[in-house]
Amino acid sequence: MGKKVLIVEDEIFVALEIEQIVEDAGFTVGAIAADRAAALESADNCDIALVDLNLRDGPTGPQIGMELASRHGIRVIYVTANPAQIGDASVAALGVITKPFRAQSISAALKLAATEKPDLLAAEIAGFTPFPPPGSWNAMESRG
Repeated sequence: MGKKVLIVEDEIFVALEIEQIVEDAGFTVGAIAADRAAALESADNCDIALVDLNLRDGPTGPQIGMELASRHGIRVIYVTANPAQIGDASVAALGVITKPFRAQSISAALKLAATEKPDLLAAEIAGFTPFPPPGSWNAMESRG
């Protein structure tokens, strides 16, 4: 696949578990970062980011996701036990995987993120909740 994944997670055992899942799914881990500074420093050459919300430097995950998407063009997937904390930062992400996660959820979400035009509304991945593209709420409500 050739895509590099940035893992933004401050709990080392969780980060190592995610790293193994990423590699088993056929992707390369570009870096593991435990805070905002390390995540942004490691963003170059990464294509996808798995981002926890509460990190070593506090609840910086949503802002990290926004910056990774806007400044680096990285496809962001939040991996968190607290999806309600994402708030407005959901506009920068493809979706969220809720902790505790399943390896299959991360693997499938990565494969979805690696496609050129991911059809997130049709995605049926257990444990993955896609965010609609910005401006699509009205279209979703009209289908209703």
